[in-house]
Formats: sequence, C-alpha cells, structure tokens
Amino acid sequence: MTAIAERAEPDLYRPERYVDGPPHALFAELRRTRPVYWQDIPGQPGYWAVLRHADVEYVSQHPEIFSAEAGGILVEDLEPDRLEALRGTLLSMDPPRHRAYRKPLVKSFTARVVGGMEDRIRAICREILTRVGGGEVEFVHDVTSGLPTQVIGELMGLPAADWDHIHALAERNTAGEGGTAAIEMARYAMGFAARRRIEEPRADITSLILESEFDGRMMTDVDFGRFFVQLVTAGNDTTKTMLSAGLDALLAHPDQLAALRADRALVPGAVEEILRWANPLHYFRRTATRDTELRGVRIRAGEKVAMYYTSANRDEDVFADPQRFDITRRPNPHLSFGFAEHFCLGVHIARLEGRVFFEELLAAHPVIERTGEPERLCSNLNNALTRLPVRLG
Repeated sequence: MTAIAERAEPDLYRPERYVDGPPHALFAELRRTRPVYWQDIPGQPGYWAVLRHADVEYVSQHPEIFSAEAGGILVEDLEPDRLEALRGTLLSMDPPRHRAYRKPLVKSFTARVVGGMEDRIRAICREILTRVGGGEVEFVHDVTSGLPTQVIGELMGLPAADWDHIHALAERNTAGEGGTAAIEMARYAMGFAARRRIEEPRADITSLILESEFDGRMMTDVDFGRFFVQLVTAGNDTTKTMLSAGLDALLAHPDQLAALRADRALVPGAVEEILRWANPLHYFRRTATRDTELRGVRIRAGEKVAMYYTSANRDEDVFADPQRFDITRRPNPHLSFGFAEHFCLGVHIARLEGRVFFEELLAAHPVIERTGEPERLCSNLNNALTRLPVRLG
C-alpha cells in the first residue's frame, strides 16, 4: 500500500522564499484560511504571523499586550547583548519609555519643518541625476542610494565631507556587515556628538538631541550613537527601496508611468501606491506579554507575533482589487509606515523625498527603460531590490 505524502505547510520564514518577490498568492490564501498563522523557525521557537490589515492595526494599538521591547523586532531570538543594544532604539521601545524618547524629536519632523527642506532635497536630487547623466546605469546604487544619506546629513548637521563615509557604512550595513558597520557608524556618531557638545548649538537635530532630556535624563554619547545608527540605516534602506522599487513598479506598468508623465499632480498618490505595493519591510515582531486571543487563535504569554505589512497592504477587506498597481488609488490606508505608537517618525521626510525625486527623475529623463531583470535581496525582513539595470534617455 502506497503511503500518502503529507502536504508541506506553507513557509513564510525562509529568506529564499522572497528572492523572486513576496509570496502574494500564499499571503492571500492564508488571509482567507489562516490569517493568524503559526510559522516554525529551524532551531528555535516559531512565531504567529498576523496577516490581516485589521489585526496588524490591533497588535500595533496594544503595546501592553504585544511588546516591542520584550523580545525585539526580529522573529529570530537574538543574543542578550544584541537584544539589549536594540532596546536602546525607538523601534524596540514600549510606552511610556518610547513616548518619552520620541516626544523631544517630534517637532523636528513635522510636515511644516520638513517642508522647509524641499528646495535642498530638490537640489540634491538634481545633483545626483546630473552626476549620473544618461545611458545605462544600475539604478539602486548609482542613483537612489545617495539621496537618503545626504538628506540625513543635512538634518543632523554632518560635515559634507563625511557623507560618503556614512553612506558607505550604511550600504555595508544593508549588505550583511551589520555588526562591524554598525559599530563603526556608532563610533563615528559618538565622536561627532562629543565635538558638537563643545561647539555653539545649531539649528539641526543633533543640537536638539544633545540639549533635550529623554525619559528624565540627557542622552549620552553612547545613546546618541545608537540613535544615529538607527536613523541612518532605517532612512537609507527604506528610502532607497521606495525609489528603486517604485521605478521598477512603474516600468512594469507602463500605463501608470504614462499617466504620471502626463499629469505630475499624480506624483504624491503614486508615492503612496508605491509604498503599499512594495513596502520596504515585510514585518516587525512583537512578543505577547500575557495570554490572549486574536481572531479566535490562542496566543500564549512569551510567544512571538509578526505583523506582516506585505500581507496587510493587500488585504481584500480594505483595498479594492489589491493586486492591481493603481497610482490613483483612493483611499490608500497602507501600513508601510507602521501604525499607532510606532508610526514612522520620518514619514514626512520619506514622502517629500519620494515626491521630489520622481518629479525630478521624470523631468530629466523622457525615456526610462529596463536593460535587464531586477534582482532582489535574499531576506525575509527587507523587501528590497539589490540591482535594477536601466537606460536613462
């Protein structure tokens, strides 16, 4: 008698699963059948994958049940020293500490303050596009990767002569040298903070940070180093992904690109659809602080919970025809900037960078076409392209 082979369980964990793009068909099936889905991890405890938009919002809204601080934001359990280091970043803080650290920074990231940077961001975009020129280029690294580092350099008041060095460290961090590159970046930031403490304050985020109290105490140079690494790395990765994946999406949908060229007023909406369609991060993790239930599934205290933005952004209950790329989509309540307590501090910068960059790119190049297939990062966390060969004409 022939044994019947058991059907393999769907796998959302293996990084190789994402090399050809996110498994959107699998996400759609699981949203219908098992929207709170148990995923094993080889060699350590697995996690609950939360796949529906409403459930991701619920987890985000209840940090007293689902903690960022208890186990960090990655589904893998980290070594204690690395986990402790992550707890010094905003991403891995729970309230009230998260609010205490975030509050002094908010006024530097408002839409009004960030809007005052538009002319400088536009100048940076033009400088990059002029330097690149036309012809065949590798769009991810040759074009998009320099913008976020330069913008952060402006915000932080970094010497322009140091921007290339910080950019190189950010690129190494993304490429898998996270430990070494992050340490080098933190050391740079600690030295920079020490020098700035003995100088006259300036109208930038560095002076704001060094003069503010965070949770009742001043930020040390070590604290500043941690914050700096988080800001630079997050800003570099997410903005680079938004711009490169955004162009890739437009090239894959020529009707949408044509509509955008015909009416530049559509650019802000196109940026939002790009963020929904190709969100830079697949998930963030939380850890249950007590026994609870989500959509009828029992989650025990101490278990991991992963909020899958890549799935929530295509939830049929929220988005009409969610597998269609539509730059005129209204409304577009994507979760690519997070939600509730941890809503992205840099949201206005990201939107401004996206809008200005695509305005300048389309103005500079009437013809943009692929010259090869895009390549993706092998990661279950970062939804990023590593290569996008194009011709700029």
